[in-house]
Amino acid sequence: MIGPVLPKYRSGQRIKTAMDLINDESFPNAPPDGILIGAGRTGEIIRVAMHTDENVPIYIVDFGEQLIIGCFEDEIKAL
Repeated sequence: MIGPVLPKYRSGQRIKTAMDLINDESFPNAPPDGILIGAGRTGEIIRVAMHTDENVPIYIVDFGEQLIIGCFEDEIKAL
């Protein structure tokens, strides 16, 4: 069994999206498989959590406009 992956980023850090973030049906008021945030948008990490099944960090990112999204490391880049 592989242990948990240590987070690369931290709370309070500014990031940008590395790709379009697609709705995985966790946003019921948005179209399924629709783009929630386009590539290159900036946001701020407000919390770092762990995905319990995968043992990888999940970054809770505030993109403003009352839009908060959980992101994997490959979906974001440091500014």
